[in-house]
Amino acid sequence: MPPPLTLLPWLPAMPIEIVLYIATSLDGFIATPEGGIDWLSAIETPEEDYGYEAFYTSVDAIVMGRRTYDQVLSWGDWPYPGKPSYIMTHQPLSSDLAEVSATAQSPSDLMATWSALGYRRVWLVGGAALAAAFRAEGLISEYILSIIPVLLGNGIPLFMPPGPRAEVQLYQAETFTSGVVQLTYRAAKPL
Repeated sequence: MPPPLTLLPWLPAMPIEIVLYIATSLDGFIATPEGGIDWLSAIETPEEDYGYEAFYTSVDAIVMGRRTYDQVLSWGDWPYPGKPSYIMTHQPLSSDLAEVSATAQSPSDLMATWSALGYRRVWLVGGAALAAAFRAEGLISEYILSIIPVLLGNGIPLFMPPGPRAEVQLYQAETFTSGVVQLTYRAAKPL
């Protein structure tokens, strides 16, 4: 019987895709100044999941910042059961959830960890500061932005300044009867 197939050491490893899948107001805010997202309830319907289920099954793990984690916990049941979940924080984190782990690694170090674990696609849930950290290192490969038809006027911006200039290419645009427009951009080569 032949030995099992193994990766050949001279072949490059498949790159990990980091996907920022997030909702934003028309004026570019992901939350109110206090972190509220109640404005998203206006577009929630049982008939439409905006591609969420297909997207969720496509990711191997999720990553989020501590403030996002604390907010998600306030919703009740953990919405990401069975999905390895990395919480980037420098503060102690206590969790009864087996799939949740805290890390203080940099985004690039975390990418190396994920590569060693065989992950191929990771969902960057938020928030804005964490997205900025991944963006600063040029690690976000795909942006799936659901533009919600509301103007918040103020709040937590989708992209925290300052940030590096980056070119992206429109891959897909989809409209929904609720007025939501979902844009998918893929990162182009760095400038």
